[in-house]
Amino acid sequence: MTIADQVTGSTIAGTAEARPAGTKARARAPAITLPAIGERELRLDLFRGLALWLIFIDHLPSSLLTWFTIRNYGFSDATEIFIFISGYTAAFVYGRAMLESGVVIATARILRRVWQIYVAHVFLFTIFLAEISYVATSFENPLYTEEMGIMDFLKQPDVTIVQALLLRFRPVNMDVLPLYIVLMLALPLILWSMKWRPDVTLGLSVGLYAVTWEYDLYLSAYPNGFWAFNPFAWQLLFVFGAWCALGGARRMSRILASPVTMWISIAYLVAAFYVTLTWYVPQLSQFMPKRIEQWMYPIDKTDLDVLRFTHFLALAALTVRFLPRDWPGLKSRWLRPLILCGQHSLEIFCLGVFLAFAGHFILAEVSGGAAMHALISLSGVLIMWGVAWVISWYKRVADKSGAKTKNAVGNADLAGGG
Repeated sequence: MTIADQVTGSTIAGTAEARPAGTKARARAPAITLPAIGERELRLDLFRGLALWLIFIDHLPSSLLTWFTIRNYGFSDATEIFIFISGYTAAFVYGRAMLESGVVIATARILRRVWQIYVAHVFLFTIFLAEISYVATSFENPLYTEEMGIMDFLKQPDVTIVQALLLRFRPVNMDVLPLYIVLMLALPLILWSMKWRPDVTLGLSVGLYAVTWEYDLYLSAYPNGFWAFNPFAWQLLFVFGAWCALGGARRMSRILASPVTMWISIAYLVAAFYVTLTWYVPQLSQFMPKRIEQWMYPIDKTDLDVLRFTHFLALAALTVRFLPRDWPGLKSRWLRPLILCGQHSLEIFCLGVFLAFAGHFILAEVSGGAAMHALISLSGVLIMWGVAWVISWYKRVADKSGAKTKNAVGNADLAGGG
């Protein structure tokens, strides 16, 4: 059973399987299929919530809990999880809208979602600047402004604000949402192409990824440099997630279920773990062939190094093999905090960025001991869970109109945010 096992369900009117066999219309039917509206995929919420917690912990100074994040045991980290699930859920929601309502309506819905994410980014940018400026002024420590990357804002606020609105200026830890905005802007074209030729669309995405590496394509940032997450490269993971949601994972089900795939994935993860050990135990590097080291390094995160992408694929392959959709643990109250955070990822992500700087400030000004690290990390996670619970309660109880509009087509919660 794969992470896209919902796709094997019944199809909606207008897809190939919904028409009588042998008709001419069948040849012209869209190449993608989607299941009937049903219970949401809790595995996606679970791992998106996990990604949000890991991103928050990774944004704090190194501590004991940092060793529980996946970036210390392989090449990929929580960012790959977040972008893949965002592509998967966005395609699942808006792909249905495109099949049922057409390209124009689906595009309008996607652009509305893009605007919501953009407004959230601007709001977070404003609050983040105010938080850093207040701390730097109150404690007379200008190093905070330099460390968090807002020194240029203090020197030229007028120019910097314009550049921030254009997504070219971003303080530290605020790179994911601009990437997500650009990828969502491209979603109408991605879905329109996948509606007819999903495999060709994925192939074009791979081609753009290869061209990006060959010709060093990138988006420039202000005042200098480039985007921390290159959209021309990271689009591959987003498109791959969309391709899986629209039938690709179903077509790969035999490959994913193969013991050969399982053992290749395990071998790759073990090898990646050994490589990461050499970063912390340099003596182990003597057992690494020099040619492999020269070929492997640097493992670039900005351009989504192929080793990172492959590492994520290996993790995903084992996850869908050993964690079926009907796993009883998904209903456990112990996993409920993660699932709640994953269901409201846009708000929780913004909150996590704010909390990460607050934790950084406390560790720098009060205490940097292991106990304080653990307390701040756990407190941040509890706050994120509490806010997610309040949002969930509000949408379930306080919002009277929620029951009328809550459906899989218009549910932005499934589309990688909100």
